[in-house]
Amino acid sequence: MRSITVTVMCILYFQVSQAQIYELGIFAGGSNFIGDIGATNYISPNQLAIGGIAKWNRSPRHAWRISVTYTDLTADDAKSDDPRRKQRGYEFNATILEFSAGMEFNFFDFNLHIDEKMMTPYIYTGITTAYHENFYFNNGSSTSEETKSWAYGIPLVLGIKAKLTEHLIFGLEVGARYTFSDELDGSKPDSEWLVDNNSVGNINNNDWYTFTGITVTYTFGRKPCYCNF
Repeated sequence: MRSITVTVMCILYFQVSQAQIYELGIFAGGSNFIGDIGATNYISPNQLAIGGIAKWNRSPRHAWRISVTYTDLTADDAKSDDPRRKQRGYEFNATILEFSAGMEFNFFDFNLHIDEKMMTPYIYTGITTAYHENFYFNNGSSTSEETKSWAYGIPLVLGIKAKLTEHLIFGLEVGARYTFSDELDGSKPDSEWLVDNNSVGNINNNDWYTFTGITVTYTFGRKPCYCNF
């Protein structure tokens, strides 16, 4: 009876503790904007981006992930390859604070319960929301609307990570954010009474922005229970 009880408890402990490997760390890199203002390069970091990241590793193949990232999005028509944008000469600089949550999927097993070095490519997606100031262009100059909005979107992230020590994981990733908003660059004012006369570019195309950088996370949590009988 005692043996059966210990076995059941050990199995339950294994199931619980196996899901209790967490990661906390930082993201540092750069950001760039893709929209109706500025250059159209997809990956061209031009502003510092920094944030925090947390993961809950549910299996060697996937983890739940949340992050907070701060950056300035900037764009300048003078740096575009499009001669029409160069002639127009618009530019902007806008601060955003992004919150993201979703799932990270590993291409190879990334078992943090074993003490050995390992590496895997991964993808991440979920939902994002970026808190930003609203502005519009008035005679070519960006003008604040004195309001702020949330821009919701979908992250599409590709990266590679490696376990360097028992508790330290290093990653390199590139992530695009497709938003359901055309207001990040001021090309479509938030106020309806400004839309008709102060819209810029194609208001049917939503905004994108990207983060490119590194992640460094520290792992902690209990390892599985291995019982011998």
